Amino acid sequence: MRAITITEEHRLELAEVPEPVPAPGEVLVDVVAAGVNRADLAQAAGRYPPPPGASALPGLEVSGRRRDTGEEVVALLAGGGYAEVVAVPEGQLLPVPAGLDLVDAAGVVEVVATVVSNLVLEARLAEAETVLIEGGTGGIGTVALQLARHLGARVLTTVGSDGACETARALGADDAWNRHTTDLLAAVREAGGADVILDVVGGSALGDHVRMLREHGRLVIIGTLGGASGELPIGMLMGKRARVIGTTLRSRPAEGKREILAAARELAWPLLASGELRVPIHDRLPLAEAARAHEILRTGGHLGKVILEVAAPEHAG
Repeated sequence: MRAITITEEHRLELAEVPEPVPAPGEVLVDVVAAGVNRADLAQAAGRYPPPPGASALPGLEVSGRRRDTGEEVVALLAGGGYAEVVAVPEGQLLPVPAGLDLVDAAGVVEVVATVVSNLVLEARLAEAETVLIEGGTGGIGTVALQLARHLGARVLTTVGSDGACETARALGADDAWNRHTTDLLAAVREAGGADVILDVVGGSALGDHVRMLREHGRLVIIGTLGGASGELPIGMLMGKRARVIGTTLRSRPAEGKREILAAARELAWPLLASGELRVPIHDRLPLAEAARAHEILRTGGHLGKVILEVAAPEHAG
């Protein structure tokens, strides 16, 4: 089969590799498309190796067809998605949301599972609370804005340009700020602080994020774009009786992923089917152009997801 491999020089190359052999409890999926995520960039750079036993190929989510039944599905993976065939535990498959294009569906499951896991299951975001979402026009950010609004929260966000502020507001943000030109700490404090912060920045923002929290606030760290370490104002954290939560989705055991996917399906699948929730697609590229897809994410300024087309939907499987 064709797949994207990572060379010793950290380059992405299209190559012929053996098809995966499913382990007990796994099924084969003939891939139509794969979603591109920042975790893939980190893996290609040598900073985010796959969990033990996972495929060494990049790719954490795909859409396609089960080889045994022909059912159109999306799959949450620990790796291996940039390929024509994947082996995946059956519990990490969900049906494609009703009415959603099969190619575009490749960008749904990882981002929705991430947002539901962190805003709903970890942070317990409640109606009338205020949430700050860093990176409001990225793949995770666009979905987080919409789901937070659906939950009845007041939504604050950061974006990379003045023009993106209006885009974020259209997706559900009450306030949006250009992170390059705004004193974010002052802006959030003026807005009354945040009960929940969804943080993709990490170390460099750690102190300010704690300062932004309200009493009993929850800082949920899901990325380290600003570094993997930082200074934590412990006294302030204690005084606010706040919590810092660090999570990843990729390395969770299969049972944990099944629980997250069940919650994602219950909450988000009806919203996707009705159109109340949408996952914007910035671009679709052929599998062979995976390096260009990574460059789009690395450069920033995109809206939503980038998708790699692996096979024509009508010919897949």
